Amino acid sequence: MSGGGDIGGGREPKGKHAKKKKVKRVGVRIDFTPLVDVAFLLLTFFMLTTVFNTPQTMELNLPPDDKTQVEVAESSLLTVRVMGSGVIWWNIGSEPLNKVEFKDLRALLLERNRSNPKLITLIKVDRDGKYTQMVDVMDELNLANVTRFSLAPLTEKDKALVTKAQG
Repeated sequence: MSGGGDIGGGREPKGKHAKKKKVKRVGVRIDFTPLVDVAFLLLTFFMLTTVFNTPQTMELNLPPDDKTQVEVAESSLLTVRVMGSGVIWWNIGSEPLNKVEFKDLRALLLERNRSNPKLITLIKVDRDGKYTQMVDVMDELNLANVTRFSLAPLTEKDKALVTKAQG
């Protein structure tokens, strides 16, 4: 007996160690050209149909010089005082102070600006108040189409007027 481990006269062994013929695989090629077309179509669709947010900006008109004094008639000045607690007081000129609820502020602004188109609104906010109080009042001015307004800090004199008005 000469030869390797062939038993059975040259036949190939069966079972675990049997050699299998390799099957030739056909290469699969995917064409991505239509996929790119669809991607660009979707991209242009979303770019053209999306509503872009415009920046929320406010135009400010400042005097050219810090020392410039602007004269305003007392009857054309609506002063809105926002206290630290959120209570809002208003008056025109030297009239007595009146209290207004925040929900009624827009109606007040619309009414006063309708009766006097040259009205300038002065907003005085207490430093002890929250920033959102000032923003909310300015939003109400915007919703009431009030374009002429100024911001100023609430002074001790204003606090004394409010204390006097509270009685």
